[in-house]
Amino acid sequence: MTLSTTVPRALRPPELHGRSEEIAAVESLVGGLRAGRGGVLVLTGQPGLGRTALVEYARAICDPVPSVRTVVPAALPHEGPLLVRIDDVHTWHPAARAALLAELRRLPAERPVAVLLTLAEHRSGAEELNGLTALRLSPLGDDAAVALLDGLTQHRADPVVGAWLIREAAGNPRLLTALVEALTPDQLAGRTPLPDPLPGGEDLLDDYAAHIDELPGDARSLLLLAAAAGEHEPDGAGADLALLLRAGGDPSGLAPAEAAGAVVGAGGRIHFTHPLLRRAVLRRTPIARRRATHARLAAVCRDHLSRLIQLACAAGDHDARLAGALADAATAPRPHAERSTALARAAELTADTALRTDRLADAAEAARLAGDPVRARALLARTAAVPAHGGVHRVRGLLALSDGPAADAREALLTAAVLLPPEPARHALIGAAEAAWAMGDVAAYQEAMARLPVCADDPSLESYRAGMCAVLAGRTAEGHALLRRCVDDVPTTGEPAALLRAGSAALVVGEVESACRAGARALAAVRAYGPEVLLPRALEHLAYGELRAGRHTRARAHALEGLRAAHRIGQPNVAVSLHAVLALAASVEGDAEACSAHAAAVAAGAGPHGLTQAATLAVWAVARADLAAGRPADAAARLAPLVAPGPRRGHFAVRMLAVPCFVEAAVRAGRTAEAQSATVEFTRWAGSTADRLAPAQLARCRALLAPPQQTAAAYENALAHHDRSPGEFERARTQLLYGQWLRRRRRTREARGPLRDALVGFDRCGARAWADRSRGELRAAGEAVAGEPGPGPLAALTPQQQRIARHVAEGATNREVAVRLSVSHRTVDHHLRNVFAALGIRSRVELSRLLAGDGGLPDRDVEIAAHL
Repeated sequence: MTLSTTVPRALRPPELHGRSEEIAAVESLVGGLRAGRGGVLVLTGQPGLGRTALVEYARAICDPVPSVRTVVPAALPHEGPLLVRIDDVHTWHPAARAALLAELRRLPAERPVAVLLTLAEHRSGAEELNGLTALRLSPLGDDAAVALLDGLTQHRADPVVGAWLIREAAGNPRLLTALVEALTPDQLAGRTPLPDPLPGGEDLLDDYAAHIDELPGDARSLLLLAAAAGEHEPDGAGADLALLLRAGGDPSGLAPAEAAGAVVGAGGRIHFTHPLLRRAVLRRTPIARRRATHARLAAVCRDHLSRLIQLACAAGDHDARLAGALADAATAPRPHAERSTALARAAELTADTALRTDRLADAAEAARLAGDPVRARALLARTAAVPAHGGVHRVRGLLALSDGPAADAREALLTAAVLLPPEPARHALIGAAEAAWAMGDVAAYQEAMARLPVCADDPSLESYRAGMCAVLAGRTAEGHALLRRCVDDVPTTGEPAALLRAGSAALVVGEVESACRAGARALAAVRAYGPEVLLPRALEHLAYGELRAGRHTRARAHALEGLRAAHRIGQPNVAVSLHAVLALAASVEGDAEACSAHAAAVAAGAGPHGLTQAATLAVWAVARADLAAGRPADAAARLAPLVAPGPRRGHFAVRMLAVPCFVEAAVRAGRTAEAQSATVEFTRWAGSTADRLAPAQLARCRALLAPPQQTAAAYENALAHHDRSPGEFERARTQLLYGQWLRRRRRTREARGPLRDALVGFDRCGARAWADRSRGELRAAGEAVAGEPGPGPLAALTPQQQRIARHVAEGATNREVAVRLSVSHRTVDHHLRNVFAALGIRSRVELSRLLAGDGGLPDRDVEIAAHL
């Protein structure tokens, strides 16, 4: 056996990204060896995924245990402890490899020899590894690929360049490294366009394609046709077998290609088992033969656009006629991804710089609409020679609207509007207005809408433009009339963008159900006809409408679907807005942990990108969760900056919606003057808004601030308003506050009615934490709540003492309990002394343990209480 002994003294393990599971397995193998136990670990995977790097990692960490490397077949050594490293065992003769694997299966655990071997996944059958511990290396995830890229470039790569490199590397660390090394500093920094195709990684592509070199000629020819056909197919769609056969492919070549693991045939299509394998087949083919193959496919393509794309691939130089034909064919109803491919090919064939830039900008816009922002930006990066191009600025601005700072998106779109003809300029200005809205900048929104030309050919858009301008200028009645016309003018099966606009108009005029219908129709239209880029936004609009309608469970379901779509398509700004919707839903449902997590996600994205609307919604959600948990002082502190005048105020379209929460929190926290000031402003807003909940919420705010002799009548007035408006959750909140006030005034018999109604209302809309508060108030009012467990060790206490005991056991201070129960601090002190006496305990810790032992308090809360 040829052994290379290496006993390193101070090797530094290589930095590995995204390999935590594999590193743990290697460390476990080496750790067992140090403890005198042997073992075997097999690492498999496609070429370039890091098998050898993991072997080097094992070598670096095995000190002081000796390590040897073998490169040729031989018997395993008997002495130990010893780590044996065998890399690329697939290069051995099959008989030698089979003998080694058989010996490894017989290796006793007490023999202090550990073996780490690797083999390429496509070189061996799965049966060879039976009985051995094996780990299959997968491609790197995006986060790990970004970390690797940052390390390779010292964080100097342009974001657009970096995203394209990561896309092209397909999670392969060796290929990503090769691509980076093949580019110049100017190309990496985005100062000069990237070459197309990207250079680098040729040896890796050779490794991918090497295992098909021994296939019969008819199989290799069929694979070349399949790889070339993929140039006009969407990613992952495979190649049409009938097309390949018409182009001269031999059907007998499919079976050996499948047996070699190169392709899979299904449903009349051929799919390569790895995208890099398809790329390798093309790159390793001489250019003349490759062009001839494309020409063969073009001759038999029955689809016009597919034939043109194959002709473009076969072309060797600029071809104005073919480029024009491609551009003319890249229109609806073709999917946007196909249009982007065709326009990009047309640009490659175009010699004129200005026309080439036009076509690249159109290709980038089609890629954006297809939900592929990485490709869109890569196409724009090829247009650096023409900086003052309206189409380029427009696409950049629309991309930034989904994943960049809103202010940058606005400026790019305003610049584009100056450079573009009227129709595309109109769409750029609408985008600029959307950016200003997200920022909470009223003046910027009005500026963009004012620059929008009168839309005589689109009455719905004109009604929306004029209506929003009138509302923001204070002409509320005029604006609402125009916006209602916008809602009415949109047909049932209108364009998704027009339907979303109608939904927004419906919310402004208080027609929440109309907003939900428009959102549902927009979602159906996007799913049926596209564009894919609007899917997350349609789900966001629908989820927010359902939230305003009080259907929190449905809002959460649509928001979660939208969040997945936003991450898949690459729209972090929309994801931030969806997190805000989810935080609001959680604040109603009583999931404080989820509310906090979603609000944190909003804060992480909203701050850097200037998304004031989402940030305001998230703060409101957390404050509402504070109110549900009985922390009014925290809620008031969060909301005060948003609802008060000043530079920190919340979004102009949202802040008034949060005022009723602030008034409730401020009154309960003793900040009465601030609550009165906010109510004055809310009164003015309620007089002009079409929000149907506003009159009832205003009446509730007045009841909270009313003198004692007028409070009951004020609450009855608020409930009368609720009878004329939707919103079961808000009605239940008013009933809860009314019941609390009655109980605090010792009118317990009267309090039970509104408290029961509040409990039913909260239960019906899934507001668990709020329902728990209602149950607690009912217990304090002397009424047992059906379906609740008995009080256990607290059975001897009064309902009020039980409530105080539970709050104290959860870790609340006496002052916090007083605020939660709307009683004085001295009342809590008095009751707590009686609780201790009745239960025969002497401390808060004993109380926590007593309730925990009865199952009434989680262990985590016991630990918290014990430290207070």
